[in-house]
Amino acid sequence: MKKGGILNSQLAAVIAGTGHGHKLVICDSGYPIPFGAKIVDVSLTVNIPRFLETLKVILEELKIEGLMVTNEMEIRSPHILNGITKLIPEGINIKKISHKEFLEVNALEKNITFVKTGEATPFANLVLTAGVIF
Repeated sequence: MKKGGILNSQLAAVIAGTGHGHKLVICDSGYPIPFGAKIVDVSLTVNIPRFLETLKVILEELKIEGLMVTNEMEIRSPHILNGITKLIPEGINIKKISHKEFLEVNALEKNITFVKTGEATPFANLVLTAGVIF
Protein backbone atom coordinates (compact mmCIF):
# COMPACT_ATOMS: atom_id res chain seq x y z
CA MET A 1 0.00 0.00 0.00
CA LYS A 2 1.23 3.48 -0.89
CA LYS A 3 1.90 5.40 2.32
CA GLY A 4 1.69 8.99 1.17
CA GLY A 5 1.16 11.47 -1.62
CA ILE A 6 -1.72 11.01 -4.03
CA LEU A 7 -3.60 7.83 -3.15
CA ASN A 8 -6.06 7.96 -6.06
CA SER A 9 -4.41 5.46 -8.39
CA GLN A 10 -5.79 7.01 -11.57
CA LEU A 11 -4.62 10.52 -10.64
CA ALA A 12 -1.22 9.24 -9.47
CA ALA A 13 -0.76 7.46 -12.81
CA VAL A 14 -1.73 10.56 -14.79
CA ILE A 15 0.78 12.71 -12.92
CA ALA A 16 3.53 10.10 -13.25
CA GLY A 17 2.86 9.95 -17.01
CA THR A 18 2.69 13.72 -17.54
CA GLY A 19 5.43 15.04 -19.78
CA HIS A 20 6.89 18.49 -20.29
CA GLY A 21 4.27 20.76 -21.82
CA HIS A 22 1.31 18.48 -21.11
CA LYS A 23 -1.76 20.11 -19.62
CA LEU A 24 -3.77 19.24 -16.52
CA VAL A 25 -7.12 20.97 -15.98
CA ILE A 26 -8.45 21.06 -12.44
CA CYS A 27 -12.12 21.92 -12.71
CA ASP A 28 -15.28 22.41 -10.73
CA SER A 29 -18.12 19.92 -10.79
CA GLY A 30 -20.03 21.83 -13.48
CA TYR A 31 -17.25 22.27 -16.03
CA PRO A 32 -18.29 21.08 -19.52
CA ILE A 33 -15.55 18.51 -20.12
CA PRO A 34 -15.35 17.71 -23.84
CA PHE A 35 -16.73 14.30 -24.88
CA GLY A 36 -13.96 11.74 -25.22
CA ALA A 37 -11.48 13.67 -23.08
CA LYS A 38 -9.34 11.92 -20.49
CA ILE A 39 -10.95 12.47 -17.07
CA VAL A 40 -9.97 11.70 -13.50
CA ASP A 41 -13.14 12.25 -11.48
CA VAL A 42 -12.28 12.73 -7.80
CA SER A 43 -15.66 14.25 -6.88
CA LEU A 44 -17.60 12.62 -4.05
CA THR A 45 -20.41 15.10 -3.41
CA VAL A 46 -20.98 18.84 -3.56
CA ASN A 47 -17.76 20.60 -2.49
CA ILE A 48 -15.90 17.38 -1.67
CA PRO A 49 -13.08 17.56 -2.50
CA ARG A 50 -12.65 21.29 -2.84
CA PHE A 51 -10.78 22.84 -5.75
CA LEU A 52 -7.97 24.38 -3.68
CA GLU A 53 -7.42 21.17 -1.69
CA THR A 54 -7.06 19.25 -4.93
CA LEU A 55 -4.68 21.84 -6.39
CA LYS A 56 -2.51 21.77 -3.25
CA VAL A 57 -2.08 17.98 -3.39
CA ILE A 58 -1.36 17.98 -7.13
CA LEU A 59 1.24 20.75 -6.80
CA GLU A 60 3.09 18.63 -4.23
CA GLU A 61 3.81 16.08 -6.99
CA LEU A 62 3.66 17.93 -10.33
CA LYS A 63 6.34 20.34 -11.55
CA ILE A 64 4.64 23.19 -13.40
CA GLU A 65 5.87 25.97 -15.66
CA GLY A 66 2.58 27.70 -16.39
CA LEU A 67 -0.92 28.29 -15.12
CA MET A 68 -4.02 29.67 -16.81
CA VAL A 69 -7.37 30.82 -15.38
CA THR A 70 -10.30 32.85 -16.65
CA ASN A 71 -10.88 36.58 -16.23
CA GLU A 72 -14.26 35.64 -14.78
CA MET A 73 -12.60 33.90 -11.82
CA GLU A 74 -11.14 37.21 -10.67
CA ILE A 75 -14.60 38.81 -10.78
CA ARG A 76 -16.88 35.97 -9.57
CA SER A 77 -14.58 33.90 -7.34
CA PRO A 78 -11.71 36.13 -6.16
CA HIS A 79 -11.14 33.96 -3.07
CA ILE A 80 -10.27 31.04 -5.37
CA LEU A 81 -7.77 33.18 -7.31
CA ASN A 82 -6.28 34.38 -4.03
CA GLY A 83 -5.91 30.76 -2.87
CA ILE A 84 -4.22 29.79 -6.14
CA THR A 85 -1.77 32.67 -5.79
CA LYS A 86 -0.79 31.42 -2.33
CA LEU A 87 -0.27 27.82 -3.52
CA ILE A 88 1.69 28.21 -6.76
CA PRO A 89 5.48 28.09 -6.76
CA GLU A 90 7.41 31.34 -6.90
CA GLY A 91 8.10 32.55 -10.43
CA ILE A 92 4.95 31.05 -11.99
CA ASN A 93 2.82 33.68 -13.69
CA ILE A 94 -0.94 33.36 -13.93
CA LYS A 95 -2.23 33.88 -17.47
CA LYS A 96 -5.84 35.11 -17.65
CA ILE A 97 -8.13 34.63 -20.64
CA SER A 98 -11.90 34.78 -21.20
CA HIS A 99 -14.01 31.79 -20.17
CA LYS A 100 -15.05 31.30 -23.80
CA GLU A 101 -11.41 31.15 -24.91
CA PHE A 102 -10.59 28.84 -21.97
CA LEU A 103 -13.27 26.37 -23.13
CA GLU A 104 -12.05 26.52 -26.73
CA VAL A 105 -8.37 26.02 -25.84
CA ASN A 106 -9.17 23.01 -23.65
CA ALA A 107 -11.43 21.44 -26.26
CA LEU A 108 -8.66 21.55 -28.89
CA GLU A 109 -5.68 20.50 -26.74
CA LYS A 110 -4.45 16.94 -27.38
CA ASN A 111 -2.11 16.39 -24.38
CA ILE A 112 -4.66 17.24 -21.71
CA THR A 113 -6.34 15.53 -18.76
CA PHE A 114 -9.24 16.87 -16.72
CA VAL A 115 -9.41 16.43 -12.94
CA LYS A 116 -13.03 16.94 -11.88
CA THR A 117 -13.47 18.03 -8.25
CA GLY A 118 -16.64 18.39 -6.21
CA GLU A 119 -16.24 22.18 -6.17
CA ALA A 120 -19.46 24.16 -6.57
CA THR A 121 -17.96 27.63 -6.99
CA PRO A 122 -18.32 29.46 -10.32
CA PHE A 123 -15.23 29.54 -12.54
CA ALA A 124 -13.10 27.38 -10.21
CA ASN A 125 -11.08 26.00 -13.12
CA LEU A 126 -7.45 26.25 -14.15
CA VAL A 127 -4.95 24.74 -16.53
CA LEU A 128 -1.55 23.66 -15.29
CA THR A 129 1.25 23.26 -17.84
CA ALA A 130 3.76 20.66 -16.76
CA GLY A 131 7.36 21.71 -16.44
CA VAL A 132 10.54 19.70 -16.34
CA ILE A 133 12.70 19.03 -13.27
CA PHE A 134 16.06 19.52 -14.99
